[in-house]
Amino acid sequence: MTTETTAERVTVDLHVRSLTPRAGHGRQEAVIERLERLADTGQIHEFSVHVWGRQVSLSTAAARTDAGQNVLDRVERFRDWAADTDRSISSFFETRRVSSQMTEESYVALVLPMFTFAEYHDGELAFVAPCSDGDGVCTVTDRLDTLEHSTTVTETLEADGNGQLIAEEAEE
Repeated sequence: MTTETTAERVTVDLHVRSLTPRAGHGRQEAVIERLERLADTGQIHEFSVHVWGRQVSLSTAAARTDAGQNVLDRVERFRDWAADTDRSISSFFETRRVSSQMTEESYVALVLPMFTFAEYHDGELAFVAPCSDGDGVCTVTDRLDTLEHSTTVTETLEADGNGQLIAEEAEE
């Protein structure tokens, strides 16, 4: 995929399990601060942070709610992107059977990663992290590194097999 960054509007959606100050809070703060810097320097146009919880039950009424359906629809778009780009997200979005000792009931749930990064170019999904390409994994941090090392001054960005951006000067 070759795109001219000056002609594209690059936006990012960061999906997180929670915004509470727990074990991953420091990492979460670091990711949000990096996104703020990318927006401040014009390397991305804007970003949004969405809280979507730890998991979505697939076999209860929760999956049929607006919130549950929104998460499932988004994950389905991420899966479509992965299939179209010869990547995989399945090891990061696992389906598991969950049992409750309190209610003695079990259900099937889609467990969500701590962070999911969705990059859009002119409104079209262009990259999802974490993902794998068979040779390696591209994490949210890896993708942020890639974006931080790119510039928005008339360069052409081309995605290689590792999800890294290779900058080439635009010809006059």
